[in-house]
Amino acid sequence: MPATDLDTDLAAERDHLAASRVALRHMRERAEALFATGDKVAGDAYTAEQLGRHMARRVAELADDPTTPLFFGKLTFGADRHHVGRRHVTDEAGEPMVLDWRAPISRAFYRASARDPQGVTVRRRFGFNAGELTSFEDEHLDRGEELGTASRILTAEIERPRVGPMRDIVATIQPEQDELVRADLADSICVQGAPGTGKTAVGLHRAAYLLYLHRERLRRSGVLIVGPNRAFLSYIAAVLPALGEVEVAQATVEDLVARVPVRAVDPPAAAAVKHDPRLAEVLRRALHGYVRKPTDPIMVSDGSYRWRIEPEALRRVVDEARREGLPYGTGRERVRARVVGLLQRQAEARRAESPSDAWLRRMGKCKQVTEFLDACWPAVAPEGLVFTLLSDPAALTEAAGELLTAEEQQALLWAKPARTTKATRWTAADAILIDEAAGLIERAPGFGHIVVDEAQDLSPMQCRAIARRSEHGSVTLLGDLAQGTEPWAATDWRESLAHLGKPDAAVVPLTIGFRVPAAVVEFANRLLPALGVDVPAAQSLRSDGELAVRTVTELEPATVAEVRAALAHDGSVAVIAADDAVDRLRAALAAAGVDSATADDVETAARVTVVPATLVKGLEYDHVIVVEPARIVTAEPRGLHRLYVVLTRAVSRLAVLHTDPLPAPLA
Repeated sequence: MPATDLDTDLAAERDHLAASRVALRHMRERAEALFATGDKVAGDAYTAEQLGRHMARRVAELADDPTTPLFFGKLTFGADRHHVGRRHVTDEAGEPMVLDWRAPISRAFYRASARDPQGVTVRRRFGFNAGELTSFEDEHLDRGEELGTASRILTAEIERPRVGPMRDIVATIQPEQDELVRADLADSICVQGAPGTGKTAVGLHRAAYLLYLHRERLRRSGVLIVGPNRAFLSYIAAVLPALGEVEVAQATVEDLVARVPVRAVDPPAAAAVKHDPRLAEVLRRALHGYVRKPTDPIMVSDGSYRWRIEPEALRRVVDEARREGLPYGTGRERVRARVVGLLQRQAEARRAESPSDAWLRRMGKCKQVTEFLDACWPAVAPEGLVFTLLSDPAALTEAAGELLTAEEQQALLWAKPARTTKATRWTAADAILIDEAAGLIERAPGFGHIVVDEAQDLSPMQCRAIARRSEHGSVTLLGDLAQGTEPWAATDWRESLAHLGKPDAAVVPLTIGFRVPAAVVEFANRLLPALGVDVPAAQSLRSDGELAVRTVTELEPATVAEVRAALAHDGSVAVIAADDAVDRLRAALAAAGVDSATADDVETAARVTVVPATLVKGLEYDHVIVVEPARIVTAEPRGLHRLYVVLTRAVSRLAVLHTDPLPAPLA
């Protein structure tokens, strides 16, 4: 094109962006007006409340961030042209000005190629700066022209420096990522993603896609994001709202099982046993050990007649309920109902008419029936079941049998049990056991879809806690076996999927990285042979990164100097060190006049974050300074795995400072 035509085309696209923003503002104003008058048009209070909630949600979904472009691409199908963006925008007549990236027609933006144009003649990508449209580039797919990763705009967006929370990647989703994002709701999938391959973004965008495709169904059943810690959840919290999805729940596993306050820490041996899946069977045995066969009849009077149920009939009721495999609490109520049913049949035979509902309720709550239930199928609280097992050696031995060794049972038992469950200082692993017990007693509310990130660190018992909440839903499992740092970290995804109740889920590897530079990836990959997991090595398409490994005499002054050098570049800076060194390094930075933040402080304006090695999983920064790798390794049993995580957080530059010798695989 002549330069004048390019200028005209760019001006037209800018006009379309401005008009689209006006249209979005009008959509929001209409929603706000409906929200303000909803109570006047609704027929009753319930309808008014439901309409109010719907419109409040709609107003939030239509929020516009002027620093974020409304569209990032354009598809030309012959004479038809469609702008593709983060949400659907229509004009006053209802005609689309921007198509949602999740719409069926938008799929071609990610999947079309010179080999398979899918009807696309031209694919256009737009370049933006702070929300202002600055450039575009075209791929004439019908002529066989395709830029791929040579796209200047695509590369600039992937490599753009970042400060603050994670952003969406709708403008840069690659075909192999798009295939996972658009997987069917019924499908559970596991993504084995090497560092920098975008597995977290894939999971979040899949949640957004499923909400778009199954809006009402998932609004009722819910979508849940499970992350490893609060810092991680804060980091990803802005992604879904930026895509217009404001009703997705986020939690750690600890949040899900928070039935008791956690006020103590287990010794490593006790924690290892409590996270073992054999404890599920121990709890099941202990719970059903409370059920006893009736030996005596029961006599019930309703004021007019006295009814008798023989022990044999009562035993049949209890045995039938046990065979049905119901949750324990449901089984107790089933026994109650069937005992009342036996009384009802006797009353019908005597009176030749059915007793009233009030009579049935009175019989179910009468002293004789309640005493029978308490003797043969007593009510059990989850906390009480776990308390008994961990404080009573005889009860534990009876339930554990051959499942646990004597040493394992001894590791579980409290040296000095508290007098009551409320006085007990529970641990995080105890909370998992209590949740397991609760799941045996009553079914937990489920979600329509659950995204689990950093899943390699989930223990079998934690997997079971998630499975109880996805019994009738699907799961997206995200992780990297090479980054497993917990003592019970997974070494085979098939085992984790079995504990999650999704044994047939597909395991899909992502190995091509777009965020972490090749120099950083290759350095970190030196650790892989020592990690004891069978995963493909990460690869990177980026050759622009920097790696510096420096032996220094004093860590604090060297760290301050490295931070100052990093601040000369754009983007975020992270200092990552062993946990016990964090306060010392923050103090050194403060003394040098450098402001810094902590990992969970996403609101601060500071560009520098000092992060303990144990909290850095899932986060990324433009410039990473790793301080004393040897101390990170020796701080915990799976220290080499932790170091692999630490080294792969950099998306532009990595500096490694050390006084001690580097760990052998890196030397």
